[in-house]
Order: sequence, then structure tokens, then C-alpha cells
Amino acid sequence: MSQADKVFSGSIPELYDTYMVPLIFEAYATDMARRVAVLEPGAVLETAAGSGVVTRALAPLLKERVRYVVTDLNQPMLDRAASMQSGAKGIEWRQADALSLPFEDKAFDAVCCQFGVMFFPDRIAGFTEARRVLRPDGQFVFNVWDRIEENEFADLVTQAAALSFPDDPPRFLARTPHGYCQVEQIETEVRAAGFKKVELFTITEKSRAPSAHHAAFAYAQCTPLRNEIEVRDASRLEEVTDRAAGMISERFGEGPVEGKIQGHVIVALI
Repeated sequence: MSQADKVFSGSIPELYDTYMVPLIFEAYATDMARRVAVLEPGAVLETAAGSGVVTRALAPLLKERVRYVVTDLNQPMLDRAASMQSGAKGIEWRQADALSLPFEDKAFDAVCCQFGVMFFPDRIAGFTEARRVLRPDGQFVFNVWDRIEENEFADLVTQAAALSFPDDPPRFLARTPHGYCQVEQIETEVRAAGFKKVELFTITEKSRAPSAHHAAFAYAQCTPLRNEIEVRDASRLEEVTDRAAGMISERFGEGPVEGKIQGHVIVALI
């Protein structure tokens, strides 16, 4: 993972929330919120919260007196999450590094992280921090994307970018969001952080967009893939987007499109 992979700034937070969240994140956020809420926790920590899709799903399911702390390393994304959380009281918003959490030991009953651990420069350190702040009967719930070939729109957009830049293909999607998908490696690293029981579930969903161009725009212009393209040649951003839209349309047809997405949910217990 490059340093640029973690840059969600400028227009990206708003575009990400507007395009990417309904395209691929909402179904998994609903699943995560249910898994955490059923634990009936007294205190919940969310790390790498991004633009707040899990927060919006989970907050209404928690009892009134539950402490809910929502964190992200990236302040613009956290600002976006807070601005979208209408009507929810008592949420604590805090910029924090998941690898060095500013909380006491055994402070939470549950720690959750949606599609964030792939961005950790040291995942075992991040898992160890999650374990440190959990109470003895607490649970760490997180998810990761499966390999890019199991996520059809992301795969086609990556192929389109490679056709535009064959000598130096932009590989953000394959390298980072879809780069931490080997279940054996994940379980090994979670256990290395001190968790004794690890459960893993593979969940397949459908990604739906009103058009092929909508799906292509979401991936090419609303994620750090945009940064990679613009570093190479900013004038070709629309070329990549249009090429990707054409490839999606060729496979899935005109009008509304529907493609496969797949991820792994991990539940770790001390």
C-alpha cells in the first residue's frame, strides 16, 4: 500500500459518500450493525469509520445509554460522517489512529471496523490495539473485500485503467481495497494479536447502479484511484471513466446494471 492510498481529501469524501456508499457499502454496513447490536454492548468503538455508513446503520439500533465512539484517521472523512448523522445524540466523534488508540485498556464491549483494516500499515498492530481496548468478553468485528476478481465492477474499472496506462497501470483497487483477502492470512494475523477464537463468513451481495457510467464514475473518480490516474495524466481521467463505462455496459447491458460484490466478515473473540 502506498501513502497515497490513504488520501481521502478534496472532493473525494463527499463523492465517495454519494456514489460508493450506496453502490457497495450499505448492505455490509447493515450486516455489521446487526452483528454489533445483537451483542447489547454498553460501549462501542468504531475505527476507520470513513464517511459513516456503519454509524448511520448502527446508532439507531443501540440502546440510549450506550457509549458510541466513532473514529477515523482522516479528518475530512470524519467531518463528512458527522455532518450526515442527523438526529443521533451522544455519539463521540474523534480523530484517531487505529494503530495507536487514545483509549484505556478494556474500555469497550465491541470494536467494529468496516473495510478499513486493508489500509492499516501494520495490521497486527491494529488488531492488537482493538484487543487491548476490549473487555474480556468483548468482540472485534471487521470486514474486508474478497479478491478483485470476485467484485465485478472494481475489476472492470481496474482493467480499463490498465488499458489507458499499459506501461504503468493504476492498481489502487487491486492493491489495497482488494489486496487483503486471503482468509488463512487474516486468521493468522488476528490470532497473532492475541484473539483466541476467530470466525469468518463470506458474504456475496449485488452492486446496483442506475447506469454503467455511474458505476465507472464511482470507482474511477470517487476513490484514491482518481489520485493515481491524475498523477499519471489528469487530462485522461474522463478517458478512463468512459472506457470503464463501456466495458461495464458491454458485459451488463444498457440502463441499470447489477454486478457481484463479495467480502469476508471476521468476528474475533478474546
